[in-house]
Amino acid sequence: MHKYLPHTKVDIEHMLKKIGIQHIDDLTMYIPNDLKYNKPYGIPNQLSDLELTKELLNLSNLNKQLTIFRGYGAYDVYTPSIVKSLTSRQEFLTSYTPYQPEVSQGTLQYIFEFQSLICEITGMDITNASMYDGPSATAEAMFMAVAETKRKKIIYSETINPRTIDIIKTYGKYRDLEFVLLPELNGVSDLSKLADLLKDSAGVIFQNPNHYGNIENLDGISNLIHEHGALFITNQDPQSLALLKTPGELGVDIATGDLQSFGIPLSYGGAYAGYLATTNKLIRKMPGRICGVTTDLDGKRAFVLTLQAREQHIKRAKANSNICSNQSLMALSVAIYLSSLGKNGFKDVAKLSLNGAYYLESKLLETNLFNKVFDQPHYKEFTLKFNGDVNKFDEYLISKGYLGPIHLGDNLLTFAVTEKRTKKEINEFVKVIGEFK
Repeated sequence: MHKYLPHTKVDIEHMLKKIGIQHIDDLTMYIPNDLKYNKPYGIPNQLSDLELTKELLNLSNLNKQLTIFRGYGAYDVYTPSIVKSLTSRQEFLTSYTPYQPEVSQGTLQYIFEFQSLICEITGMDITNASMYDGPSATAEAMFMAVAETKRKKIIYSETINPRTIDIIKTYGKYRDLEFVLLPELNGVSDLSKLADLLKDSAGVIFQNPNHYGNIENLDGISNLIHEHGALFITNQDPQSLALLKTPGELGVDIATGDLQSFGIPLSYGGAYAGYLATTNKLIRKMPGRICGVTTDLDGKRAFVLTLQAREQHIKRAKANSNICSNQSLMALSVAIYLSSLGKNGFKDVAKLSLNGAYYLESKLLETNLFNKVFDQPHYKEFTLKFNGDVNKFDEYLISKGYLGPIHLGDNLLTFAVTEKRTKKEINEFVKVIGEFK
């Protein structure tokens, strides 16, 4: 018997008919021909190991390496060698939910350590064993607010990354949630409009720093939100927590975000990991795994999965969420990354990004090709208005070996500077931009 049951010809024809196409090749018809492997006989199947390695190396050399000054949710960050070395060990490569604690103490321990680190940097009481990514973590936080308040209105700031907004709306569509926009003003949320929107709301969602890169001033609004019985939710780049007030200090109820900036490579969009941290009050509304520490029959320390009755071990309709796993390997990467940096290193990396962003901004303004549009502090991303043809500018930068800023529309360009970008690289980038005509 086959390990994996193959599809029969009838199965394939049925599937193609169901999705409305005639041939399997039609699934890839949208991929440009110049990206496809078009050699006469396709991928060779009779090469030796050495020959095949050379063939694949030749293919990989066709890739063009670009220096990246773009972020918008996924950043070109440095991955320390210790992270790559340890996470490549074979005992971690197939790690899944450790249902049997007696044989899973190593996995449970690093999940517990990951949780402890996330709680420390966010200032929150409790976190889970990680989420798939930042946007889906924000959507799950929204569901927590709905479950806790028994309301269906969600307020979200206009300054949240549009991709995150799309995801929370997709999650909420089939639960008939009502979404209300909190408008922006001068590149940040217009908090003066918040009080008028809060009636019968389940929660309010902010992103900080927001999608322009600007830092939102969220001091004092937790009281206003709580007075109306709603929950305060933030989506925050965790790297910025080295320098900015933590969600715990701001009175946030549920803190979420994407952990990719903690040394996880871009990897064509994943795999990444998200965090979701909350208060003790909301612990039974939290989705995903929670690892705890206890003692065994001999009085020795033991790690276990805990509070499982609030999760998918109960009837599906009563579960907080249908999420049934976690990004365990990515969570391990984050735990190793933070442990190797230490508190001082954590701050140093954040300062490199912050200082690099302000240096690049000042140099770009000197070229007279850009205008400053927001009088707001920012972190590692910032937005300027470009005085020229944006499409030609983007093509020009790519031709010079750079992946430049993302275009937000109306000639607004958002640049990103991570800890990887040196002063020399920034100066060369500005020089190239200054030669644009």
